[in-house]
Amino acid sequence: MLQLLLIAIRNLAQHTRRTLLLGGAIAGVTALLVLLMALSTGIRSTMLESATTLMTGHLNVAGFYKVTSGQSAPVVTHYQEVREIIRKEIPDTELAYVTQRGRGWAKLISDTASMQVGIGGIDIAHEPGFKQVVHVLEGNLDDLSQPNTLLIFEEQAKRLEVKVGDTLTFSTSTPRGTSNTIDVRVVAVAKNVGLLSSFNVFIPDQTLRALYQLNDDTTGALLIYLKDMSKVSQVQERLRKAYKAAGYGVMDASAQPFFQKFQSVNREDWTGQKLDITTWEDEISFLKWTTAALDVLSFALIFVLLVIIAVGIMNTLWIAIRERTREIGTLRAIGMQRFRVMAMFMLEAMMLAVAATVTGAALALLVCVGLNAANVSVPKAIQLFLMSDRLHLEVTVGWLLGSILIIVGCTSIVALVPSFLAARLKPVTAMHHIG
Repeated sequence: MLQLLLIAIRNLAQHTRRTLLLGGAIAGVTALLVLLMALSTGIRSTMLESATTLMTGHLNVAGFYKVTSGQSAPVVTHYQEVREIIRKEIPDTELAYVTQRGRGWAKLISDTASMQVGIGGIDIAHEPGFKQVVHVLEGNLDDLSQPNTLLIFEEQAKRLEVKVGDTLTFSTSTPRGTSNTIDVRVVAVAKNVGLLSSFNVFIPDQTLRALYQLNDDTTGALLIYLKDMSKVSQVQERLRKAYKAAGYGVMDASAQPFFQKFQSVNREDWTGQKLDITTWEDEISFLKWTTAALDVLSFALIFVLLVIIAVGIMNTLWIAIRERTREIGTLRAIGMQRFRVMAMFMLEAMMLAVAATVTGAALALLVCVGLNAANVSVPKAIQLFLMSDRLHLEVTVGWLLGSILIIVGCTSIVALVPSFLAARLKPVTAMHHIG
């Protein structure tokens, strides 16, 4: 095996130009694969952080209350009792924290413009993750604890032509079907957080209750944050069983955000309260097409590059076999078995692939670190898809090793055919070859 290794190293060193060209191509494909995976992982990470702060918890206990069979409101009544079951079913070793948040949809009106917005009614003192994602450009986030105040985002402020201190009006219908309005004062303008910040605004929970004329024991949803995200599905199923056992009506699982369920709920013939236990992925399912599109694009691009690399490797090995036909004949004549000849060429291809992929992966890792450190801003159009105003790349050890193994594996498979044909050369014929 040591002899085969030395022969492979010697051949790669003798043909430096060919080795560098092919190795550079393999390294480039590996670097591109790592960068694409880092971008995809970064988008998912940013989406998770933004979504689980602005719209949803890791898990949500929400639901609908129907006064009549054809009229529903996205609220949870007697939510303190509902919350107690969460505390009983999820131990402190799994639970990070639970918070309640009002939900609404209304028309937001300024002196010059108006827009439809989703409203989050929050208690800023009990939202530890909120300040980590929402970065205020103007005003003070803590002022959101005062009644009749409002947090909006930069793009919304420009569209409505307002600033901190200005007064706006919400107009909406209450669950009882009556119209209601309330005036609010802008206390903070925050940086955009991608698509999610284009239609979400936040007001104190008590202000939302006043707008929708809700009781103090009614809320929009209970947002559950877990210490271990991998247990989301297990905890979801546990809660579903617990609420059914406690006598609550529980809606069938559906991978849709709550605002897409109104029509189906209104068609169902029941009244009263039904709970809906959803995951963060359910609530932002309308955004998952961004990562799906990126994955498809990445797969197509990598497939094309792998085909090009495969053709290059095969041609390179064919040239190497032709140049070394007499050498192969000599090795076979002095007793080298066909399997060892085949192993010699395979080892040469694998050595080149390993060295090139490790170099490419290391280069991609340095690029990711550099771009993250540079805090690169992205155009507004791209912010909608990245869910952030900054480019964020996230490299995981699994994807890094996976990229190396994929390229090395493809290279080794492609090298099988020319290596097998080289091993089948007859010693006499090979030794008399002129080339």
